[in-house]
Amino acid sequence: MPQSSGILSTRQRRLAWLGFLLAALQAPVSARLVSDDSWLFSLCVALMVATVLLADDARRRTADARAND
Repeated sequence: MPQSSGILSTRQRRLAWLGFLLAALQAPVSARLVSDDSWLFSLCVALMVATVLLADDARRRTADARAND
């Protein structure tokens, strides 16, 4: 199995995308159904997972650029 150049492995990356999509979709649904602001927690979780995915993308691009030079 080839070594991943990012922070996450391929499987972790897929699970992170799934978690991001589920949290991002759950936030507006819970905002509609719940009267308090607890839906903001789902939004914060989705933003944190998105940050990890962006950091992984940046690291992979940097590693790919170094490999191509």
